[in-house]
Amino acid sequence: MILTGSRGMAGRRRMRERVKPAGETRAADVLHRMRADIISCTLKPGAKLRFEALRDIYAVSFSTLREALSRLVAEGLVIAEDQRGFVVAPVSIDDLNDLTYVRVLIERECVALAIKNGDDAWEADIIGAFHRMDRLQNRLGSNYYLSEEWGKLHGDFHFSLVAACGSPNLLEIRQKLFERAHRYRRMSSQFRTKWRAKDVEHKMIMDSVVARDAAKAEELIERHIRETTDNVIKHAGHLFVTSDEERPRRTSRVAAE
Repeated sequence: MILTGSRGMAGRRRMRERVKPAGETRAADVLHRMRADIISCTLKPGAKLRFEALRDIYAVSFSTLREALSRLVAEGLVIAEDQRGFVVAPVSIDDLNDLTYVRVLIERECVALAIKNGDDAWEADIIGAFHRMDRLQNRLGSNYYLSEEWGKLHGDFHFSLVAACGSPNLLEIRQKLFERAHRYRRMSSQFRTKWRAKDVEHKMIMDSVVARDAAKAEELIERHIRETTDNVIKHAGHLFVTSDEERPRRTSRVAAE
């Protein structure tokens, strides 16, 4: 199904609401908060998630916590260890490289479909999202990447590029991958002394998408993702577990699922 015009705009908003839970129920709200805390590294990679402490933090019952944790296990953000409870999924170079590989496949497909299906309103959304992100970056100065507000606008901009792809399932998969990658970006940002000129990269991507140049847009999106991965490994790779440390935990996660 292709969504166009004003109906398409409303449909894309509904898709986005499904991708990013608004917390309509207590369980959904806790899930949303815990996911945000993991992605922002408030809950550190590898940290044990003890129910008593979580109940104090989120003020909900054990059953609600277990429901949220089970969902986060399915998303790959939490691991269920046999007889040992839950831990925040660790980060590793192997996981980051695999995540990057899958993200490239999904992002290229989404942006190609969006360019094919998008209308004028979609283009206007992209330009507006870039403008908001760029203006805030200029106001914040060189440390803009540490801002939670900028991080949200950055996510909004990248979503706007693919919002017209027409596939709710692709958008949901893409959003989960984007959020997992944000954990790595967040860790890397704490150790960087200099940030690459992402505003230039973002504008080049925007211009190619609005110009409906699918081949160039796909190339730029892939380069953007891969260069981010290279920088994460360069600046935060020392924080990652080794493959040998990661392997038994992955086995536990598979068993739990």
